[in-house]
Amino acid sequence: MRLATFRPPGADGSPGETAWGLVLGEEVVDVSRATAGTADADRFAPTLKAQIARFGTDTGALADLAAALVRDSGLAPEARHRLDAVALLPPLLDPGKVICVGKNNRTHLEELKRNQLITEMPDEPTGFVKLNACLVGQDANVERPEGIVEFDYEPELAFVIARRAHKVRKEKAMDYVFAISLLNDLTAREVQRREVRSGTRFWTAKNMPGFGPFGPFLVTLDESGDPEDMWISCAVNGRARLRFHTGDQIFQIPDIIAHFSRHVVLEPGDVFTTGSPHGVAVGQPNASELFLRPGDRVEVVAEGLMTLRTSIV
Repeated sequence: MRLATFRPPGADGSPGETAWGLVLGEEVVDVSRATAGTADADRFAPTLKAQIARFGTDTGALADLAAALVRDSGLAPEARHRLDAVALLPPLLDPGKVICVGKNNRTHLEELKRNQLITEMPDEPTGFVKLNACLVGQDANVERPEGIVEFDYEPELAFVIARRAHKVRKEKAMDYVFAISLLNDLTAREVQRREVRSGTRFWTAKNMPGFGPFGPFLVTLDESGDPEDMWISCAVNGRARLRFHTGDQIFQIPDIIAHFSRHVVLEPGDVFTTGSPHGVAVGQPNASELFLRPGDRVEVVAEGLMTLRTSIV
């Protein structure tokens, strides 16, 4: 199933004006409003993150609700909204951690090495942190920061942790995954280059306002299929920039969870991204023509599942 966090039509933008729901076709159903006052209300939490924390990978209540809504299109009409009438926010507004795995594609590693954006080749998963403050949702307007010219896109598969995970064995790791999503790890390359030279880990280059387009949905594994067998692509202004198969990544989701949970306690709602592919602007001979500019429209696609759209202003 597909799940979203959104601002309903007419909402004023305050924190209390957000909702989460089931995406059914071209509609999203506000779970809290659809179940208010029913015998099943206690099967649902007030936020999507709280729902994950309470129920983990058990999506039985959501599946039952989805089936009831499909069976009876008149059920809870006041809770139904057209997708194009709501503002789709990051599916999780306040993940405890957003850990971005880096250097996870062999060809991309060579791109980074040629451009002095890495100084070492990893033999285990590496990562850096994306801050909640930079996360934005569907159709966000992201400002190219003043003075930044090498503004790059990095489309990545993301996944969400379902339950507390510590010292998880690789063969059990997928039991801790709730859903997958998309994140466009926007990056200021000239700042990243300076940070690499100084020995720091991409803090500023990756965390400027709006540098984390995320979503538009969480797709549970029963609908997404095998995360190691997906095609993800990126286009700018309708022109294809890159396309990659997740099976080509060096470290897969079980490797990532096993590695990071050795020492770090992962909590429900934590988000990981699995690394950028080859084909980003900085790795191309005509990079100066490909870096993002105001007026550009970026689309990241998990083929057959969802499209994440961002406008550069």
